[in-house]
Amino acid sequence: MKFLQILRPAGVTLWRPSSGVSCLLGLVTCLGCVASFNITPVTSGLRSAFSATRSSSVLGGTQRAVTFDRLLVNIGNDFNPDTGSFRCRLPGAYYFSFTVGKFPKKMLSVMLVKNRMEVQAMAYDGYQKQGRKVQSQSVMVSLKPMDTVYLLLHENPDYAIYSNVGPYITFSGYLVYPDSTSPVGYLNNHLSPPGLHLPGCPPSIDPYYDWRRTTPGEEPRSAFSVARTLSALGESRGRREREALTFDVEYVNIGGHFNKTSGRFTCHFPGAYYFAFTVGKHPRRAVSVKLMTGRGEVRAMVFNEDMSRRREMQSQSLLLSLKKGDSVWLYSQQEGGYAVYSNQGRFTTFSGFLVYPDVESMYRDTTFP
Repeated sequence: MKFLQILRPAGVTLWRPSSGVSCLLGLVTCLGCVASFNITPVTSGLRSAFSATRSSSVLGGTQRAVTFDRLLVNIGNDFNPDTGSFRCRLPGAYYFSFTVGKFPKKMLSVMLVKNRMEVQAMAYDGYQKQGRKVQSQSVMVSLKPMDTVYLLLHENPDYAIYSNVGPYITFSGYLVYPDSTSPVGYLNNHLSPPGLHLPGCPPSIDPYYDWRRTTPGEEPRSAFSVARTLSALGESRGRREREALTFDVEYVNIGGHFNKTSGRFTCHFPGAYYFAFTVGKHPRRAVSVKLMTGRGEVRAMVFNEDMSRRREMQSQSLLLSLKKGDSVWLYSQQEGGYAVYSNQGRFTTFSGFLVYPDVESMYRDTTFP
């Protein structure tokens, strides 16, 4: 950098910056104004994620909201472990997952709740005998700024959750896709003078941008999360055709790539996708649910042949590499003696989203006029 000497009175040297330095000083002044508003750097501005654990048990009736004593990750500081509550700062689609331990001789019932008692999904185990195990659940939820999400334990003393220094109890969540159409929007962490665009600075939010639609030049988005509120019972009479498990509750369907009526997800963007599902076991019935692709290739499954009156849950997840046109669906064994259990608590859920698009395949599939 060059400086121009203009005056030297009584041994003191004064300097006038060149035009390049003036621009730099202007940028520093601008960023100084931003700092006065306590706006975080862009590296964390559009990120929100947390993961917390609990190392002690909780008995029903002592507290309802599950709190946590160890915070592993809290990007954006949107999760409060002392209250167990996540408060949305950035509108968008969030993926939440939790695992809870069953206390010996107690039942287990923990709900994932949005705002005031809006039950999104739950983990349940009605077995009251000796023994410890864990139950897991996951779901993707669309949130607006100031929405809250937390875990709620059944208040009856017959219920409890178990943990120790292991720990058995975990709760995680992260922003998968931000929603730029929100009227509240998110903070732009680089404020530049009107008409000046600085490299790396996000442009102004377009109020007409639809986060559910991918336009040329944008990173592709595809995500869904659904649930059932009714059980699905197998029948004694045989069926030759495998039917997909269908759903009646839709949390998120970015891109519209999941058809809850047919129960099938169709890939529109080739790439690596993450899928997770949880199903409830019906009393006096076994459960066998497979994650299928195409015409019936089995990719993963859950199974429980316990024919007791016990109601509990089974979970599974994996990553799949998909091509455009591939389909993914759940198949529940349809013979008599098998069933999937659910109710308004939404025991049975199914979620999936694009993790990494295959840009090369998308480019090859693109046709130009």
